[in-house]
Order: sequence, then structure tokens, then C-alpha cells
Amino acid sequence: MFVETQQAATTPGFYLRPRPTGFAVHMTACAAHLHDVRELADKALTETDVSAGTSYTVQWVVSELVGNAVRACGDHVPLVVEIEAEESGVAVRVHDPERDLMPSRRPIALDDDSAQTGRGLGLLDILVPGWHVHPTPVGKQIVCHVPHAEGDDRA
Repeated sequence: MFVETQQAATTPGFYLRPRPTGFAVHMTACAAHLHDVRELADKALTETDVSAGTSYTVQWVVSELVGNAVRACGDHVPLVVEIEAEESGVAVRVHDPERDLMPSRRPIALDDDSAQTGRGLGLLDILVPGWHVHPTPVGKQIVCHVPHAEGDDRA
């Protein structure tokens, strides 16, 4: 199984902690680490029989949350990304060190062809309704629950 065979990564700024149905990664935010997290998510979720559609949504959610953390906190911000397959879907949690910099929606329509940014949180509302942010002793944590895709045997 994925979680039994993966070892903590040895690359600087990327520390993997496998879990029975997912993982936690302590990382500095950069494109290469985001790519690695998305790849790990796909492998771990495939091993736990999560559908490709749900896995893809999880990867998009992680990309959006990591991207927002970088925009709020800067390049190479230290993050913790947790992904856990559950009976009702997949839990995604992203921790960053800026307790006071909360996500904020921009007044941009999702179908605005001229907008180049600003739609992510609106899409997050659609894909993972009920996502929330709460302060932690070392920053904040954004918590999402990605339901299993329609037609998934678990749904």
C-alpha cells in the first residue's frame, strides 16, 4: 500500500508523514512541492479506492489553497497539507502561519471571461461547500471536505 511504502522525503523543505488513509506534508510552498503533493494525493487516494473524479477535485482544492497561502504569505511560506480519505469523502486541511490574513472573496463573477484571477474561492464554495477557516496557535487552518464524486461507489 502507498502509506506503508512511502518514506519521508529527503528533499529540503518537504517532509512526508504517511497515514493509513492519506498523509500530512510539512513543506515550503513552491511549484515543485505543490506538484509532489498533487502526485502523492492521487497515489494515496487511488490506494484507498477514491474515484479519479474525487481525486482530481482534491488536487484542485489543494492547488487553490496553497496558491492562496502563497499570495497571502509569500513564496516559500511553511505549510502543512493534510489529506485523509474518509467514508463520506476526503478531508483536506492546509495550515499556514498567518493567523490574521484570512481568505477574502473578490466581487468577480465566475463566468467573467475577462477576469484572470479572483474566482477560486467562489469555485471552492461550489465544490466543497462549508469549508471553513479557524485560528490555531501557530497560524490558521483551512478545512475542506470533498464529497465523493457522483456515481462513486462510496457516494
